[in-house]
Amino acid sequence: MTTKLEVDRQKLYDTDYLRWIETTVEKLRDRDYSNIDWENLIAEIEDMGRSECRSLQSNLVVIILHLLKWQFQPERRIGSWKGSIVEDRRRIRKTLKDSPSLKPYLEEVLVECYADAVEQASAETGLSVDTFPQLCIYSAVEVLDSNFLPEFLPNEMIEG
Repeated sequence: MTTKLEVDRQKLYDTDYLRWIETTVEKLRDRDYSNIDWENLIAEIEDMGRSECRSLQSNLVVIILHLLKWQFQPERRIGSWKGSIVEDRRRIRKTLKDSPSLKPYLEEVLVECYADAVEQASAETGLSVDTFPQLCIYSAVEVLDSNFLPEFLPNEMIEG
C-alpha cells in the first residue's frame, strides 16, 4: 500500500527535479531520514556512476577517433583533430583524478571504444573499416600521453 507521503515524494521527483534535489539535501542535512525519498535517491546515485562511465567512454572514443584520423589520413591533418585529442585527454585525466577507481574501467573498455572509434573514423573519412587494424593499436598509456601522436604506417607494417 502506497502512503500519501510516498506519492508526494514521487510527484515532486517527477514534476520539479531541482526542488526534489534541494528538499532531499535539506532532509539529509537535518538527518530527517524517515522523510527521504530513498528509492529515487538510490536510483540517482547509481545513475551518477553510470554517467561517469559513459562520459569516460565517450571521451576515449573521441581521442581514438582522432588518433586514427591523424594516423591514417596524414595529408588531411588539421588543428581541430589535435585540439580535440588534447581536450578529451584533459577531460579523462580530470575524471581519473576525481575518480581513480575508473582507471581499471578505462583499460577494460579500451577495445570496445577502439571498435566504436574505427566505425566512426570510417564514416567520417570515407575509408573502409578494413583500412584500420582490427585489433586496438594504441595502449591506454599512449591514448592518454600528451606527447603521443601516431605516425602513418602502411597497413602491412601495422599487421606484421
